[in-house]
Amino acid sequence: MKWLLALLLAGSAHAQNLTYLGQQIVPTSASFRSLPVGGLSSIDYVPATGRYLAICDDRSERGPARFYELTLDLSKFRRSADPGYAGVGWVNMTTMLDLDGQPFGRNQVDPESLRLDAKRNLIYWANEGQRTSGGMQNPTMRRMQLDGKPAGEFAVPGYYNPSGSAGGLAAGDVGVHNNLAFESVAITPDGKTLWTMSENGLAQDSLPTAVGHGSRARMLSFDLDTDKAGAEYVYDVGPIPFAPARAGDFATNGVPDMLALSATEFIVIERAYAVGAITPGRAAQTQQPTSNTIKLYRIDTRGATDVAGWPTIKGRDVVPVKRTMLLDLSSLTNDDGSVLALDNIEGITFGPMVDGKRTLILASDNNFNPAQFTQFIALTID
Repeated sequence: MKWLLALLLAGSAHAQNLTYLGQQIVPTSASFRSLPVGGLSSIDYVPATGRYLAICDDRSERGPARFYELTLDLSKFRRSADPGYAGVGWVNMTTMLDLDGQPFGRNQVDPESLRLDAKRNLIYWANEGQRTSGGMQNPTMRRMQLDGKPAGEFAVPGYYNPSGSAGGLAAGDVGVHNNLAFESVAITPDGKTLWTMSENGLAQDSLPTAVGHGSRARMLSFDLDTDKAGAEYVYDVGPIPFAPARAGDFATNGVPDMLALSATEFIVIERAYAVGAITPGRAAQTQQPTSNTIKLYRIDTRGATDVAGWPTIKGRDVVPVKRTMLLDLSSLTNDDGSVLALDNIEGITFGPMVDGKRTLILASDNNFNPAQFTQFIALTID
């Protein structure tokens, strides 16, 4: 992995080290085993099989909480706005069970990310939780066997648990903001540490992102030998880069996934969306216009303040993790010169070697929205 990190760091033009290989687009009308395919909030490559695992963020509404096993034929990926999806194959679908060994009830879980630990033969997965007027659900980090059966959970510090008002903006509110909690899972290459991150800051730490300001998210680690929470750092999420078409319409920026390069360095996705915003990709695509901005950052935790055990960081001197942009995906173009149109990219994994080069695979969550699509993007690391 050190050679890969050296390549990503070499030179000042970071984007030149990540080259657009192609994409595949699966329409939202697709189905597998009589259930709609979509909501893919993470992706993880399994070298032993050459296949991928992808979690579905269906809250047991359209079908049971589940994850998929799939194949991606990178030779069929195309630098085209209409690449087809012949290179995508659905192999298996596994129902995820709660701690009692039963399928999750409707709206009782929000699965957002997973990683396979081949050494321990376990899958770690993040449940985002909920902060709404309909109720509060704590974010969780869980283990399961490969057949979806529960294998316990990690003890998340209590200050992540939502309490107070549903909006999370009132005095005394604590915990994650709604839909801005755990969306990422990463395992360090040495197999010792599991990481997750809140998509934005906690209510007692900072406001959610806006066009004029960012948010102070927290990175949280767990020791995989003891299962105990470990170091915790602050990651400064950037402001929303494009305003919505109409003032007051929905807009957000956050961290949906990350990938470990070493014990201290990671690639992080920042995924922004603003209703009706004229982003480069939206302007380029007429059939399925989107308003997403996707950026990849390299971060380094060395020198950052360890805030483990701090109920709040507000008013305290905190050094965040170092953050350097690797690639703005809006800079990528198809063979006809059109800008790559981006959907809601939420998953990242290293893929197989192609022509002697390592690949990086991204996957989108279509939110089961007919106006969106499931997108797989392949990049090569030059």
